Amino acid sequence: MDFCKAFNAATQDRAGKVLPVVITVYSDKSFSFEVKQPPVAISILEAAKVQKGSGEPNRKKVASITWDQVKTIAEGKMPDLNAFTLSSAMKMVAGTARSMGITVTGTFPENI
Repeated sequence: MDFCKAFNAATQDRAGKVLPVVITVYSDKSFSFEVKQPPVAISILEAAKVQKGSGEPNRKKVASITWDQVKTIAEGKMPDLNAFTLSSAMKMVAGTARSMGITVTGTFPENI
């Protein structure tokens, strides 16, 4: 019950979103938890305003997002990603979008 109260207090501003959580339980039955950012795929679906990705991403595209949206998603997810630069994080997000059947419109911004 203590976990539920602490979790609800920590995530009340992000109600309704999918949030990964790392929970550590200690031997004295105390706990700590870390709430992470929503998954990249969920953020891409929200930015593209679609319910789900394509069943055939190489043939059937369902939506498109801009590089500015990709940059916003990458900046928010940067602490959880395995990337050192914003440029590489943006490429990772764009790759996830491509695998979901969502195209990234425009040209990659070179001045990051």
